[in-house]
Amino acid sequence: MSDRTYAIIGGSSGIGFALAQALVARGDRVLIGARSTGKLEAAIERLGTGAIGRAVDTTDRASIAKFFAADEQQLSGLFISAASYRTGAFRDGDPETSEALFAAKFWSQHWTVFEALPYLHTDAGVVLMSGAASARPIGAPAYAACNSAVEGLARGLAIELAPIRVNCLSPGTTDSELWHDRPEEQRESAYDLWGRLCVVQRPAHVLEQAHAALFLLDNGNMTGSTLFCDGGYTFR
Repeated sequence: MSDRTYAIIGGSSGIGFALAQALVARGDRVLIGARSTGKLEAAIERLGTGAIGRAVDTTDRASIAKFFAADEQQLSGLFISAASYRTGAFRDGDPETSEALFAAKFWSQHWTVFEALPYLHTDAGVVLMSGAASARPIGAPAYAACNSAVEGLARGLAIELAPIRVNCLSPGTTDSELWHDRPEEQRESAYDLWGRLCVVQRPAHVLEQAHAALFLLDNGNMTGSTLFCDGGYTFR
């Protein structure tokens, strides 16, 4: 499995960066993409010579196409975790938490796979990312629907793109930079609630999510599946 190249959209932090570290550590190369050039540069410095990075805006198809076409790198796998969005109540009628949410999380993954397709090996693995709200929503119905749509996209792509494998990682609350950048009171409240809602009684570690993504990339018998790495949240 060594000496392959993987593209990771959202690879400068969080789950994407942890996955990049795991791939580089075993001898693979990674191409990471993110909006922030500053974060990209810092990530590449930490990852070393096995990594290169390019800025990409996943809400802009031209930007996505440019990301993959820069050197026409042939890819053994693709992981997409980058998304910036807001959630909200249905009764608010806010397009930012409904239509824009789909643009940021669903259509960005849809078009990223489309633009990557010419560069994927025939035995490549693709991993999309949804979220546990697909199976167990707590409010924010558009967010729940969007996550379900991503999982449906993975199943449909697994059929149409075979023998390329397409799966979906559905994480629960994860102790990552996303939460570390928020006020401590908000973060601790969310972690406490999650601990009471899931079986393992704590948020996931970033490495646990990265290992789940790596399993989906590597396992040649996995396709069209959604892996819930959520500490038992979805069945409790």
